[in-house]
Amino acid sequence: MAEGFFDRLRGRIERVGSVVSVGLDPDLDRLPPDAADHDLPRWAFNRRVIDATHEHAAAFKPNAAFYEGEQGWRALRETAAYAAGKDVPVLLDAKRGDVGVSARQYAEVLDWVDAITVSPYLGRDALSPFLSRAEAGVFVLCRTSNAGGADLQELALASGEPLYERVAALADVWNEHGNVGLVVGATAPEELERVRETVDVPFLVPGVGAQGGDLEAAVEYGLADGIGLINSSRGIVYAGDEAPDVTDTDGYARAAGEAAKRLRRRVAEHR
Repeated sequence: MAEGFFDRLRGRIERVGSVVSVGLDPDLDRLPPDAADHDLPRWAFNRRVIDATHEHAAAFKPNAAFYEGEQGWRALRETAAYAAGKDVPVLLDAKRGDVGVSARQYAEVLDWVDAITVSPYLGRDALSPFLSRAEAGVFVLCRTSNAGGADLQELALASGEPLYERVAALADVWNEHGNVGLVVGATAPEELERVRETVDVPFLVPGVGAQGGDLEAAVEYGLADGIGLINSSRGIVYAGDEAPDVTDTDGYARAAGEAAKRLRRRVAEHR
């Protein structure tokens, strides 16, 4: 039997002493000119960022939205393969959630990435093709980091519990293969604590970078037996925007490496 995702992630965390997830969101409108002129601009940018940040990364998290289209999916495959060559797991932030053959098609991406984020809105049958892959990680959206997440996620059910707590409890039931985690944002520290009181699974905690989430709470409640991921995307890959002398991909990569290193050190202060 293949080793499960969280076992592989544990090994990676222990080797590098980091729970930092580096989000790879290559916005074509923000790439430096030398990357934008490449035949696969997203890949040209990501490769240099991976080179600069992998020693600080427990995982890389590309967001599927930035890879739409033929060239984008080629860049994503190249990115995933290159990260694997650096021995870094790849978590695809795709937020999939559909039924029947559609769900099975979406789940095929797990042939070449290590984990994926999914939406629980359609229920267990929509997630079965992902959950059944015991070797893959499945992070269920629970309490997301965006402000509008409260519109639905904090609605009280007839039982009195908020919807996000029910999602957490269901994810615990769905965790038959030990491959389920939750997405819980650092921008909602009280909810982060409540979810941790509900379940003992690893969290993917976004929102500590550009969104200004609570890093201390992310570390305190995001890890289960030392396993979990604290993600920063724009705060790392576009750190070069804050340096006026950075104009090319190498400069952005250096700035990203320094930002990942700083976040790793800040997280270590709370572990």
